[in-house]
Amino acid sequence: MRIIGGSARGLKLAEVGEGDPAAHLRPTSDRVRESIFNLLVNGTHGNPIPGARVLDLFAGTGALGLEALSRGAAQVDFIDNGAAARTLLRQNIERMRAKETTDIWRRDACNMGENRGPRYDLVFLDPPYESGLGERALASCLVGGWLAPNAMLVWEEGIVAAPPPGFELLDRRRYGGTVVTLLRAPGADAA
Repeated sequence: MRIIGGSARGLKLAEVGEGDPAAHLRPTSDRVRESIFNLLVNGTHGNPIPGARVLDLFAGTGALGLEALSRGAAQVDFIDNGAAARTLLRQNIERMRAKETTDIWRRDACNMGENRGPRYDLVFLDPPYESGLGERALASCLVGGWLAPNAMLVWEEGIVAAPPPGFELLDRRRYGGTVVTLLRAPGADAA
């Protein structure tokens, strides 16, 4: 998989590790990843990446979070409870020389608990397809205070999933067997 970017950090085209089929880690395809970032950067909802605090849930190889970092995100925190995924994440972060702007947390994305730090402006959500874990992870992040008001969420799934109450549907696209949904988190005035 390739990460392409030219941010102020000087990250260039770099090889990052492939997925691990034995551990059921399937990286986002190059085509889908390129489409996601085209939607974010060129979409009608404003580019949320420059200076963003990014949360990459079910991070796997970290391809989405690392791409955001290469495009100017300030910080990316990766959440995955799988040992194989965290090993791949560490390797990919090292290849990208991005240790100072990333953290890897062993945590269940569906049971995030209370956030004790700054909230996140951009969230990537790539759960195992058709597992129902995406809905649970979003609810956990909302209850735990992980999402900044009006945060942008990118949800990659195998089916069309309904946004949880309070989330605004911004866009939805199908790329083969992948459905990408862009959501906006509730604003500061939401109850």
